[in-house]
Amino acid sequence: MNEQTYMYSGLGERLKKEWKIYIAALIFIVIADSIGQIKIPLGPGTLILFPIFYSIILGILSGPQVLKIFKKPEVKAASKLVIVCICPFIAKLGINAGASIETVISAGPALILQEFGNLGTIFISLPIALLLGLKREAVGACHSINRETNLALMQDMFGPDSAEARGSLSIYIIGGMVGTIFFGFMATVIASTGIFHPYALGMASGVGAGIMMASATASLSAMFPAMAEQISALASASETISGIDGIYMAIFIGVPLCNWLYRVLEPKLGPVHDKIAKKFKH
Repeated sequence: MNEQTYMYSGLGERLKKEWKIYIAALIFIVIADSIGQIKIPLGPGTLILFPIFYSIILGILSGPQVLKIFKKPEVKAASKLVIVCICPFIAKLGINAGASIETVISAGPALILQEFGNLGTIFISLPIALLLGLKREAVGACHSINRETNLALMQDMFGPDSAEARGSLSIYIIGGMVGTIFFGFMATVIASTGIFHPYALGMASGVGAGIMMASATASLSAMFPAMAEQISALASASETISGIDGIYMAIFIGVPLCNWLYRVLEPKLGPVHDKIAKKFKH
């Protein structure tokens, strides 16, 4: 199969071939921004729907599996533009953290050590994945939060057609859809308990996914308006550091840890899933 490289002789040729993508993106932005945030009280927390959620829904509906406004080549071409949109946001995170450097420094080593907390979820997620019937996909799905850098890492380590890469891609897609809602809701629920300081929750929001961080900080800022600037600064610094050291954590700790747990747990939990699945079939 010939791989499409999307190389163009100039900007004019690119605009000629991809104009539909840009027009649709503009329309989606206008619609999503017009809807704005929708806050739904739910128990002790608040469920917040952000414009990016509506944009993702509109993108899915316009894809080749639903309304077929876009075909697969256009979808692949659009995926190459993601990094173009993310770069200004990453720069804004750095500027925001730099503007509040005193708050960032006062946090001390907690900003760096918090990355180990992200690895702790492996011990919860991987056993659940195995009980659900995943095999090597569980390694790719559970080693990290699975954003752009982790997708590239899985493809580099195991190959683009590997089970690990498929697992990573699955969480990437689900995270973009559900993660923004879940992070915002979880932040309000945990904040309402009063166990953690708002600054600590701000640092915990920067897990390496910009849209999830934005969701959590927006919820926390609404709950603690007097601390909104400090929460945003700590979240931005945490997000930047997670992006820098997160990839090394995944390479040297996350993936080896998932491989080890898989070797230990799969022979025990795999048969459990098979028995449960067999009962449901009958």
